[in-house]
Amino acid sequence: MNKMEWANEAWQKGRERAIASSGRIGASFPHGSADGRYQLTAPVYWTSGFWPGLLWLLHRDQPEDRLRQLAEECESQLDALQLRYDDLSHDIGFMWTLTAVASYKLTGNEVSRNRALVAADLLAGRFNLKGRFIRAWNQPERTGWAIIDCMMNLPLLYWASEQLGDPRFRHIAEAHASTTAEQFLRGDGSVYHVVCFDPESGERVGALGGQGFAEQSAWARGTAWAIYGFALSYRHTGNAVFLRAAEQAAAFFTRHLPEDKVPYWDFRLPTNDGAPRDSSAAAIAASGLLELAAAKADLAASSGLPGEAAARVAGAVSSPRDVAARGEAGAARVASGQAEHAAASAAGAAGGQTEHDAAEAVSRAQHHADALAILQSLSQRYAPADGEAEEALLLHATGNLPMNQNIDKGIIYGDYYYMEALSKLRGCTSFWSPAAE
Repeated sequence: MNKMEWANEAWQKGRERAIASSGRIGASFPHGSADGRYQLTAPVYWTSGFWPGLLWLLHRDQPEDRLRQLAEECESQLDALQLRYDDLSHDIGFMWTLTAVASYKLTGNEVSRNRALVAADLLAGRFNLKGRFIRAWNQPERTGWAIIDCMMNLPLLYWASEQLGDPRFRHIAEAHASTTAEQFLRGDGSVYHVVCFDPESGERVGALGGQGFAEQSAWARGTAWAIYGFALSYRHTGNAVFLRAAEQAAAFFTRHLPEDKVPYWDFRLPTNDGAPRDSSAAAIAASGLLELAAAKADLAASSGLPGEAAARVAGAVSSPRDVAARGEAGAARVASGQAEHAAASAAGAAGGQTEHDAAEAVSRAQHHADALAILQSLSQRYAPADGEAEEALLLHATGNLPMNQNIDKGIIYGDYYYMEALSKLRGCTSFWSPAAE
């Protein structure tokens, strides 16, 4: 079974389970799974965009009026929130990118476009000019707090600037991303979850462990947000600082993965004995690594690497069959060798591209191979068995361990990013990307 055959099979299994679950879930907002059924939340919760986002992924692949209608009903339920400031946070981007922006991109619905622009305006209003950061939450004691997750909210602002021809939104997004690169990213590529600023002066005053084990630990999902968020900011701006940040976070994440390629909930625990995994972090990272590979492809295209040569490198990854036969570690070594060979060949085809070009090609192929290995492991080890009575597409995620919430459960955002990553393998783009369909 080649890569595309496997991706199609994994996608179809996920699609069938999600469509079966949609009969009960309908236009509601699932969050965490318990006893095989998703628990439903109010639309105010930050995860309210992921179910309609998943419906839009399925509808884009194979149009069905019922899926579209459910996604549109979910979107309309968010309208009241745009008049309730106290109920909103920086997660406006998560909520409206996967509902209103997705709807507009796929259907041209002008009502959805307007909703998304209003949401972008609300998100921009959370920007602290002195600190150059977007405020995370509304509690008075958290006025100066920003969190790594917000990197995924920035595409809403980039999209608004593209739509309006107004650079203000992009300026805010790029300023926040720059602050995140400076203040959240450590030298080894790990990140803080929460960084605290003085809201008056904008000076950094400290950091917090947040949903990680401790202030200086390395929360797995936070690292995944960094990979994906910085890759997206690079693709929207061309700012090389963001590309380097994404590369650093990706190197840290992949270097510290256990053998099955799915991380424990934090990379710096006193012991991993009995520690839960986080399949959602793996799914986010896989989609982020594919975005990073696409970002490197953008860079290659801008440097003039011929399409035929670039294609050789893009195809230089181990197939899922290789992963299964050799184990993840062996397949990663094979992928590296394939990538190096293809890069050298590509450089020759390009008429003597520099060693830097060849190294970039190897890096791009390796990101693709790493994402593939993660997705293969999720499909084989973390998805429900065929016929199992379970609504979640992935099991064994960790929501918020310090708060004892959704430990070793299926979680809707894990499902979304898993299917999004599979859709990328099948030739689609994300709703966050400047090249989204």
